[in-house]
Amino acid sequence: MRKPIIAGNWKMNMTPAEAKELVGALVPLVKDATCDVVICPPFVDLCAVKPLLEGTNIHLGVQNIHWAEKGAFTGEISANMLKAHGVEFAIIGHSERRQYFGETDETVNLRAKAAIAAGITPIICVGESLEQRESGVTDSIVTGQTRAALAGIDAVDVRKLVIAYEPIWAIGTGRTATKEDANATIAVIRGAIREACGEETADAVRIQYGGSMNPKNAAELMSMPEIDGGLIGGASLKAEDFSRVVNY
Repeated sequence: MRKPIIAGNWKMNMTPAEAKELVGALVPLVKDATCDVVICPPFVDLCAVKPLLEGTNIHLGVQNIHWAEKGAFTGEISANMLKAHGVEFAIIGHSERRQYFGETDETVNLRAKAAIAAGITPIICVGESLEQRESGVTDSIVTGQTRAALAGIDAVDVRKLVIAYEPIWAIGTGRTATKEDANATIAVIRGAIREACGEETADAVRIQYGGSMNPKNAAELMSMPEIDGGLIGGASLKAEDFSRVVNY
């Protein structure tokens, strides 16, 4: 059985003071969660929230990670730097990184390898645009992205990482894939993992749904056999809303 994982992507929100307030409210609301709980604040909030997470069941994640250990990469942060701050998870290849900051399948793969080498669990995002879905190429898009992301990664390490299926057209729009559509596409992603790494690995990998999961639809989506969790955007910025997703 795959243990569900609910991760909150705060995106570019929350000052350190606001982050501390949010975490302080969230901790007691999710203390009895039966899933893994992850929050991914902006880098500037790491030092503020880390002490508040000690001794709790909430894991610390980040929204990006660089592939180099160090060097002339202005504005970037390495896996070893993040590991030193107690980071356990890293979102990689989010559609907003791909759309606005030139992320490619190749750099997603490099970032994932760097995270794994540092002992940080990647949450690798894949997903299609509305145009691609309407053109009927969703399966080939997510299959290609998944294969590229996992290239050169040992099956033992693949089993430990997380994939997030993010239909781009459903992020921040209020639109959500039906539970059947989300389940079917995640099954395609799992099939790509099976072809690349074998049955045992495919069965072990946790695959989240990342398209506007919220308190109203979390239970419905999580009832599907292929969906192992959620990558939560807007709903993760309010302790009550995020806790209701966690405790679906």
